[in-house]
Amino acid sequence: MDSLQTLTWSDTWYLSPEITLSIVAILLAVLDLVLPRRVSRNVIGWFTLAGLLAAAVFVILLIMDLKDSGTTDVPQQVVNLVGGSYRIDDFGNLLKLLFLGSSAFIVFSSLGTVRDEDVPIKGEFYYLILPAVLGAMVMSSSGDLITLFVGLELLSITSYILVAARKRSSQSSEAAFKYVVTGGVASAFILYGMSFLYGVTGSTLLSDIYQGMENAMLTSEALLYVSFFLMISGFAVKLALAPFHAWASDVYQGAPTPVTAFLAVVAKGAAFAMLYRIFFTFMTQSYFSQNNVMSNDVFLALAVLAAAAMIVGTAGALRQRNVKRLLALSGVANAGILLTPLVLGLAPLHTSLFNEFFYYLIAYAFMNIGAFAVLTIVSRDTGNETISGFAGLYHRAPWTVVGMTVLLCSLAGLPVTGGFFGKLFILFATVQNKTYWLAAILLVTTVVSYAVYFSFIRQMYLRSGEIDSGLRMTVPATIGIWLCVSATLALGFFPKPIMEWIDQVFSWPYDMFVS
Repeated sequence: MDSLQTLTWSDTWYLSPEITLSIVAILLAVLDLVLPRRVSRNVIGWFTLAGLLAAAVFVILLIMDLKDSGTTDVPQQVVNLVGGSYRIDDFGNLLKLLFLGSSAFIVFSSLGTVRDEDVPIKGEFYYLILPAVLGAMVMSSSGDLITLFVGLELLSITSYILVAARKRSSQSSEAAFKYVVTGGVASAFILYGMSFLYGVTGSTLLSDIYQGMENAMLTSEALLYVSFFLMISGFAVKLALAPFHAWASDVYQGAPTPVTAFLAVVAKGAAFAMLYRIFFTFMTQSYFSQNNVMSNDVFLALAVLAAAAMIVGTAGALRQRNVKRLLALSGVANAGILLTPLVLGLAPLHTSLFNEFFYYLIAYAFMNIGAFAVLTIVSRDTGNETISGFAGLYHRAPWTVVGMTVLLCSLAGLPVTGGFFGKLFILFATVQNKTYWLAAILLVTTVVSYAVYFSFIRQMYLRSGEIDSGLRMTVPATIGIWLCVSATLALGFFPKPIMEWIDQVFSWPYDMFVS
């Protein structure tokens, strides 16, 4: 009981992003009941965007505040709240900034774009994104297993509702049902694994787990194996890693396109944040204690999952014609790539695992949000979500096609885009750590994926479409698409300054080391 602490008024500054989202979500829920239906749709959408941007500003101020309050010996400060169960550090702040920015792009691009038949509950659709983002932010800053799980469930339950937003669509209902079942099973596996971890270490705090891990390895090694492999199974489902990925294609296809973009970027990124929090604790303990037998087994399992995801995702996308299902399988392959830095672990030549992960996550966010925004416009105009719907698009909207080409080249990993350098940094890390088999799989699957993304380009430039009139664009969608394209190119042209900025903000001994 002595370790329990209550929040003080001074702590509210460090929780200002979370508090902002909570207040805005409550106010918008009340506002939706008062305003007329037609008025509330756009008003709530803009207020949702404002709430996300306000929270992002608070996160930026927190990053600056933590940097300024550091000392010569400890350049970064970490603020522990509620007995260490909630951590304010730059690992969480950088991911929060990504989640808020990605959600803002998704909301902004969807304004005036989504059809009424796709999302008949537009007011609820917009303000329900706020608690979902709040759950993702809690997952990125938690220093306790219970707090992590609360954030996971907040994100999951809200996502279930968003997937079912197309309430008149049987496909959306089926997708929501599958998502609820698979998500519930995954949460159960994660929670069961956490219970074993608590049982053998005697605490749910990650800092205490770190301290008790070495003794647990000696006295309860079998239970630790059970714990970590249960959690790996749960996270594999949440991240749609092969062979636990079957639900992703159906859910992505059945959900409204903006929700699909949210699941592909924010929900996936939050699951990775939770995965890195838990397994980095285990990684650092095993590294410093030199007890690598168990860690080798655990991270070999993660490496196999990463390799399987890259192979299965790329191979499955080769024959896929539905764009949402194709991007879902592309997300499976990219999940394997994003998992690779953690798989490589800590070594004298590899202490930049978070930099590589975060750089590619930024690139992945922009290229996916932009691609889904283009898909929203095309599907609204043609009523077709297959690749054939992009046929002849160059003659109808040449500049939009140019932007989509850049995004597809980034997804394929072609120079000079953010996706190219993101994959290149991770590839170099695998070679430096002499994990040649994983490097070979990454390289081969990247080359094979060219066939997937070039099928888009072939349809847009070399095929004739059934519609000759110009593509109807909305101002927010146009701006959102080109912002994503510009960010993708900026990541490709200026990778070194961006990596240096991440390195200046983030420091793994202070932001991830929880002892």
